[in-house]
Amino acid sequence: MWNLILVAFLEPVALGGEFPSGRWPLHITLVKFDVGSSPGGEAGGRDEVAARVVASVDGAVKTALGTRLTIGDEAGFGLRQLVPVNVVEPHPRLQALHESLLREVQNLGAVVSTPAYTLQNYRPHVSHQGDSRPHRGDAVVLDRVALVDMAPDGDRRIRRVLELWTN
Repeated sequence: MWNLILVAFLEPVALGGEFPSGRWPLHITLVKFDVGSSPGGEAGGRDEVAARVVASVDGAVKTALGTRLTIGDEAGFGLRQLVPVNVVEPHPRLQALHESLLREVQNLGAVVSTPAYTLQNYRPHVSHQGDSRPHRGDAVVLDRVALVDMAPDGDRRIRRVLELWTN
């Protein structure tokens, strides 16, 4: 299985850009999923799989670009609530984007990594990255949505931007 994630970046990123797994640019996770791939088998392999994902979610992403969101309160996420985040205030277009992306990747046969945190349990948030973090009341715009490879070339220490939609 191939680990992919769709996110809305709050900081600049570039198509094909890479970053360490522990140093993500600020982002809102939209849906994380695993999809079958055949890196050494059928023609196209992962490129073909990525192209199918991109084609499947393209309309939903383009519809949501430009949505203005507001950063909410600080919270603790994770098993022991120790991961510092700021929640994103509820917005119907963000919820609709999450649900559309979820439906599209599942239609492709993907397995969602954290199904308990989807649909009505989706809690969009921005994890703090060291000193980099949003603040309550900050306005952000969905203007950089990306498909990210969670282990390019099998290296789980880095992430790579496979597709980038911008407004």
